This record gives sequence, C-alpha cells and structure tokens, in this order.
Amino acid sequence: MLDVHRLRLLRELDRLGTLAAVAKALSYSPSAISQQLSVLEAETGATLLEHVGRGVRLTAQARILVRHAEAILERMELAEAELAASMTDVTGTLRVASFQSVMLALVPGALSRLTAEHPGLRVEITQSEAAPAFAGLLARDFDVVLGECYPGLPEPGLPGVDEEDLLEDEMRMAVPKSGPWSRTRLADLADAPFVFDPEEATAGRWARHVCRIAGFEPDVRFQSPDLLLQLRLVETGHAVAFVPDLLWTGRAPGDLELRHLPDRPRRRLFTGVRSGSAKQPAIRAFRSALQVTAGG
Repeated sequence: MLDVHRLRLLRELDRLGTLAAVAKALSYSPSAISQQLSVLEAETGATLLEHVGRGVRLTAQARILVRHAEAILERMELAEAELAASMTDVTGTLRVASFQSVMLALVPGALSRLTAEHPGLRVEITQSEAAPAFAGLLARDFDVVLGECYPGLPEPGLPGVDEEDLLEDEMRMAVPKSGPWSRTRLADLADAPFVFDPEEATAGRWARHVCRIAGFEPDVRFQSPDLLLQLRLVETGHAVAFVPDLLWTGRAPGDLELRHLPDRPRRRLFTGVRSGSAKQPAIRAFRSALQVTAGG
C-alpha cells in the first residue's frame, strides 16, 4: 500500500524542483525528505529519482506516480468536503491569503458576516501577493487565495485550482490636488514621478505597461506594494499612482484627485481554492460572505 504522505512529497518535488525547496515549503529537513522518498522507492520497487549534478530529477516512473498522486489528493479533499457538508455546523480553521486592497475593503465585512452566521469557524488571514499565495495554496499552506488579473496581461489558470469571480474593479490615476502633477491626462505626465508596485508584481508590470502604451517610460521614483503608502505620497504631492476603486469602499479619497485612465481599465478579482476542496462548507461560507460584501 502506497503512503499518501510520501506521494505528496514526490508531487511537491515535481512542482518545486529541489529537495531544499520542498523541505522549506513543508518545514522538514532535506535529509528527512530524501529518506521518505527512499522509502517510497522501496515500496514501489522502482527508481524514482536520478542524481543530476547536485540535484535530482524525477524518472518516468516517478512521473506516473505524480499523476496519480494529484488525483488521489484531490479525491481525498472531495471526501473531506462531502463529510464536512454532512455536518450541521461550519467549524474548523480556514487559512486565507489576500492582497491589501481586498483586506482593507472586503475582508472586515466578510468576517463580520461569518462571525454572526458561523461562530465556530476560525479564519486566519495572511497578507500576500498572488504568486507566493498560489504557491502556498498548492502546497496546502492556504485554503483560499484572493487573485487578480489585469487587462493586457492575461495569466492562464493554474492546474488544480478552482477559480470563482468576485468582481471587476476599475483602476484610476491618483494625482495631487495641486501642483505640477495635477494635470488631467496620463499623456501629460511623462515627466512626473510615479509610485508603483515593484516590477516583478503583476500590478507593477501592468502600471508600467499602461504608461508605455501612453507613449512614455514612467519615472518610477518609488516602489511599494503598500497602497496606503502610495496614497500618502500622492496626497503630499510627491508622486502619481494608479489605484483601484475598491480602495474607496467605506471611505472617501483624501487630499488627491482621481482621474479615469484611457479605456477605463478594470482588474478582475477572484478567489482560488484547490479543485477538490471547492465544496468544503467553510470555503463555500467564506466565498459567499465575500460575494455578499462585494455586492453590498
């Protein structure tokens, strides 16, 4: 009988590429991972790993097991979801990863709704950008992840992830109320200082892309994923930023002006869960609470 835990280790090695990365993701030592995979080789009677330089590579037999491991793990989550759905109360711990604007605008309202309707459910939330959050979802560090997709930068869905649309959120240009950067058109701001997310982040790549389409390379003077810092730099006259409408949920813009960007671009917000866990009562309750809050 194959051990499911060891199959998961093999799957993670296929996904992450190195024993060190698997050990870090699952909080084991690399030697412990290696020992468990050696036991799996003994159980199967097949060579699963080949040494390549200082690393290892999965054999053809290992990849057969990985394909089945994906199906087994998804089936186990389906069984857990069905079992949980048969019970009356929504309880347990739900681990969520979200980026800042959703945490500021929607999460508090969703948590209030969940507390009233499902007091036995504990929700733990970590602020995280999408890429590491989805990696954590697949590694089972999180149960729900908030994702975003920007126009002009399509991102294919991840295998094994169930996506559910949350809302479309217009992106606007935030400029100081007075001073040289209070002009109304993006094309007039080629010499303005900008504050954007780092370029490796989706939002940062998109913002630079918008400026290039407008005909100039932006002078990115400040880089930060912190939207509140971005707003403060705009309010004090030091920068121009691109910010989501969602940020103004329950509050009014401060000492700045909001302008429409060309073509009024909207980002798509969605929740992602592992495909086998989509029917988990806690996940369904959280998604529902978010939808109600977003539509309110």
